[in-house]
Amino acid sequence: MAEQRVRCLVVDDEAKVRDVMVRVLVGEGFECHQAASAAEATALLEAEPFDLAMLDIQMPVRDGTQLLAEMRLRWPETAVVMVTAVSEVRTAVACLAQGALDYVAKPFEIDEVRARIRQALEKRRLLRENSEYQLHLEQRVKEQAARIEELFVLGVHSLVQALEAKDRYTRGHSARVSVYAVGIARELGLDVQTQAQIKLGGELHDIGKIGVREAVLQKPGPLTEDEYLHVMGHTSVGEQILAPLLKDHPVVLSVVRSHHERLDGAGLPDHLKGETIPLVARLASVADSFDAITTGRPYMRSRSPEEALAELRRCAGWQFDADCVAAFARAFPDIAKLPIPTPEVAPSLSRG
Repeated sequence: MAEQRVRCLVVDDEAKVRDVMVRVLVGEGFECHQAASAAEATALLEAEPFDLAMLDIQMPVRDGTQLLAEMRLRWPETAVVMVTAVSEVRTAVACLAQGALDYVAKPFEIDEVRARIRQALEKRRLLRENSEYQLHLEQRVKEQAARIEELFVLGVHSLVQALEAKDRYTRGHSARVSVYAVGIARELGLDVQTQAQIKLGGELHDIGKIGVREAVLQKPGPLTEDEYLHVMGHTSVGEQILAPLLKDHPVVLSVVRSHHERLDGAGLPDHLKGETIPLVARLASVADSFDAITTGRPYMRSRSPEEALAELRRCAGWQFDADCVAAFARAFPDIAKLPIPTPEVAPSLSRG
């Protein structure tokens, strides 16, 4: 007997978008149906089951988030991938917490759509196997749950890539901060589980900047007070984005929210002082600041690793945690060999 083809439903009020999506799915060997509204989609779902649904968020009358909520109640076996504009990324991430398995941002690349579809179907398969075997195969369930979490992290990392695509001056910044923060944590004797959360926190610490205006990120000069507060709001925005998905990972959320706090209480967003700042955030602050100093910005030349370390030491005790600064120096004794980015700043934009 021939293997049954995957049945897919594409729901979007734009015919051109539906046609492109259907061509991709048919090219993957899937059976496809289209709906121009949530009402049409509901009628199709009531008639026959579907393995996968691609839901546009912005639709008249009932939008994709409302249709998602109905599908989770009535057709929970259907894997759902949200289709969203870049400006709606926060909404798309919230949909993940409500049961969507992934999202695709418009304008999308065909290869990315294929990858997201395969990933969503794999998640669906794993979730179904978890349900079938959870009573008898506890260890297997744990392994599959870990894989699901890994796939989620891969999805969130796409947000980091979208952020760094907006700001060429911070390309690779999150990865380097993650490396530095884990090195500090290891020197401070933090356990392996905490180090793993710090690694993820470093990778996601600037995720809230996805909502920062590009004109502000790329501004070739000092920021106004309002612009500065707009940028610094990324810490609380980042926590809001990730909290529904990482509620069991408080270390990650602490890094994201509090990595711009200062020992003297002049930091943001909560003006925490001294040891009221979580240790993981204090060490992330050192890692983040070192990379910021050694990375060129539109208004400032990068400085050498030696100069950056000297600046951290100068500010230890009132801005940075002195133990974290010392741990950084121990973790990376050959500081000249750290993965410092090549400066991209044009001399005409330099502010000294």
